Amino acid sequence: MSRSQSRKLTGDQSRLVSSALEAGKIKQIARGSRHRNPCADRVAIARAMIYTSSMMTSKFSEVDTWIFDLDNTLYPPEARLFEQIEARMTEWVVDALGVGRAEANEIRRQYWARFGTTLAGLMREHDIDPEAYLDHVHDIRLDHLQPDPGLAGAIAALPGRAIVYTNGSEAYARRVIEARGLSGIFDAVYGVEHAGFLPKPERLAFETIIARDGLEPERAAMFDDDARNLVAPMALGMRTVLVARAPSAAPHVQHHAPDLAKFLRSLA
Repeated sequence: MSRSQSRKLTGDQSRLVSSALEAGKIKQIARGSRHRNPCADRVAIARAMIYTSSMMTSKFSEVDTWIFDLDNTLYPPEARLFEQIEARMTEWVVDALGVGRAEANEIRRQYWARFGTTLAGLMREHDIDPEAYLDHVHDIRLDHLQPDPGLAGAIAALPGRAIVYTNGSEAYARRVIEARGLSGIFDAVYGVEHAGFLPKPERLAFETIIARDGLEPERAAMFDDDARNLVAPMALGMRTVLVARAPSAAPHVQHHAPDLAKFLRSLA
């Protein structure tokens, strides 16, 4: 490969090559070659990465509805909002069931594991008022959340509709959306109340939201930080994306996005 051919790389290709060089990928491509040609290596890397990007884009080419979970998906786990929510969940269990804090904390954990959310367990086992519970547990501080213009731009650039579907309440979701600078981007925001208080990962919860929204699951993609919540979407025909630092080998996790904004930009 000549120098003149290597100069034909576009700006986007050059950026891909730079990323590859920083990651050390050029060594993998050149390994085994006695006479390395840096220019050829750079072009080979660019072509490989462009091919991979094209393959990724093609998997989402028919998607016209982009469904995003809220907590630890539209903001990073480092924001630690769920620590506040869990503390208020435990407070609620203490007051509602008349148990000690340690027992209440254990009940909260067990209900989350068995029923998908603590709320679902409290409703089934103790017939609590879900609206009062949601108001209490979501009364938390959001002042440390920062707007994310990069994420806002990546979501706004997606073709079709973008919606939020959370196991929290719509009111809480809209507060978080505003704090993250994402207001006006989403076409709909659905809380657990819109699924009759049935939580993800239950399939019926997803089917209820699908019917309410009128979306076609075969033309939708679901983004969530909890792999359990991707089982039903995949069974319904959606593309599934786990938004988390660590990948998952589970068969219902089709894609992994440690950085949501970066992943979405790769689909452009």
